[in-house]
Amino acid sequence: MSDTVSLQIGDQKSGLHRIGNFESYDIEADLYQAADKFTLELTNPEAPVKAGMQCKLFVNEQLELTGIIDKTSRKHSKSGTTLSVEGRDLMGLLVDSYAEQFVTVQGKKVSELGEMLIRKIPFIQRSAIQYLPDVVGKGKGKKKTADSPLTTFQDTPQKLSQIEPGMTVFEILAVYAASRGLMPFALPDGTLIFGRPRITGEPDFFINVRRDGKLNNVESGEEIDDISRRYSKITVVSQVQGQNEHGSDPAKVNVKKVVTDPNFPFYKPLVVTLNNDSQTPELHGRMLLEKQRHEGYSLSYVAPLHSQNGVNWGINKLCTVTDEVFNVNRTLLITSRRFRKTKEGSWTDLKLGPPGLVVAP
Repeated sequence: MSDTVSLQIGDQKSGLHRIGNFESYDIEADLYQAADKFTLELTNPEAPVKAGMQCKLFVNEQLELTGIIDKTSRKHSKSGTTLSVEGRDLMGLLVDSYAEQFVTVQGKKVSELGEMLIRKIPFIQRSAIQYLPDVVGKGKGKKKTADSPLTTFQDTPQKLSQIEPGMTVFEILAVYAASRGLMPFALPDGTLIFGRPRITGEPDFFINVRRDGKLNNVESGEEIDDISRRYSKITVVSQVQGQNEHGSDPAKVNVKKVVTDPNFPFYKPLVVTLNNDSQTPELHGRMLLEKQRHEGYSLSYVAPLHSQNGVNWGINKLCTVTDEVFNVNRTLLITSRRFRKTKEGSWTDLKLGPPGLVVAP
C-alpha cells in the first residue's frame, strides 16, 4: 500500500484547499530541534501556494504538522513548470521572533513567562499551552530520581533572570524551561507543550532485525556509541549574592553540587559555572548528564513506507527494538523521524535513543 501526502492551505473564510501528487518530499520531525520542517516538490498545484500561508500537512490522512509556508520557488524549462514549497511548524515562529526590550522575569513561573512572551506571536493559542501532568504541581509523594530529576522545580520561580533584546523567544523559553527540568515542543496540531520526553507506557511501534533476514521490517540500521563528549563526574558551581560576616554588604557565595554517571567506564571530570540560577545546580548537572546520554548513543534505521499497522511513525513515541545484529533488545524513544519520497520510492528515517531525556539548547 502506497503512502499519501497532502498539503492543506487556506482557512474557513477564504476556503480550504488540499494539494497532493508530489514529485518528491522531505518531512522532518525532531524532538530536540527547535522547529520541524518540510520541503515539497510538485507540478501544476491544484491551488495557488504563497509564502506566509498557514498550512497543515497530512500523511496517510493523519495530521503531522501545523505551520507556515516560508518559501516558494517556481522553475520552468522545456520539460515543464515545477514548484518547490518549504515551511516549518509553528515553533518556527518562536525561533524567528526576538525579544524587543529588557524585561526582568524575577519570580516568574514557566507558565507565566510562556504566556507573556507568546502574547504577540500569531497563530499560537496561549490558552492551549499544556504543562504535562507529571511535571505540574508540587509533586507530593513523588520521589526524585535520575530519570525524573527534581520535577517539583517546575513551579519554582528563579531568583534572578533578565530577558535581553536580541534573544529569540524560543531561546528564552528553552533555557528558562530547562532550568526547571522541562523542554518546549509542539504537537502536530500546533499545541505548545512544556514537559519531559516520554519515558513510560506501552510501546507504539516495534523494529525487528534478525540475522537470517526473516521477518525484518527495516531495510538498514546504524548504531553509534560515542563517549567523547561524556563525563563520569560533573561539578556545577553556582555563584549567588549573599551577605558578608557583618550581615550588610553583599558577597558572592559558591553553591556546589556534584552528579555522577555510574555507567561511564573511567574517571573523567567536568566543572561548569552557573551564574544566573542558584536554586537548581543539581538539576543543571543532571540535565547535562541527560544531554550527554542523548548525544552519546543512538540507533538509526530506514523503514519502508511511513506507517506501521496503520499508524504513522512519530517522534516522542516508544519503540521496542529487537536487533540480533547489534545485540539490542530494549524499548527506546523515537527522537527523530523523516518521511521522504524520491523517484525510487518512499522511506522513513528513524533515530532512537534513551527515553525521558531533556536536552537544553
